Amino acid sequence: MGRFDGLKASIEADKAAPKRSPAAAKPKADKGQKEGTATPKSRDGKRGILGYFSPELGKALRLLAVERDTNVQALMGEAFDLLLTKYKKHPFGER
Repeated sequence: MGRFDGLKASIEADKAAPKRSPAAAKPKADKGQKEGTATPKSRDGKRGILGYFSPELGKALRLLAVERDTNVQALMGEAFDLLLTKYKKHPFGER
């Protein structure tokens, strides 16, 4: 028995299996979603904001989130509200 006999058998079984259409493998997109994506309902109507920071800041934010029993996204929302208030803009209070 060769080292790759199990792998060969698996490949042969895959070749013999009936092919599924690609449409059957994709999750159904809700209205307003791109085809083939599965976005949580909590993100409907929202937009991602991205920034690149040091690993140390990332770790500090995660630790603070655990200490405060919240998540990093909520901490970022709080920080953005404070920044908007500082510049006399209306805070959105999204957490």
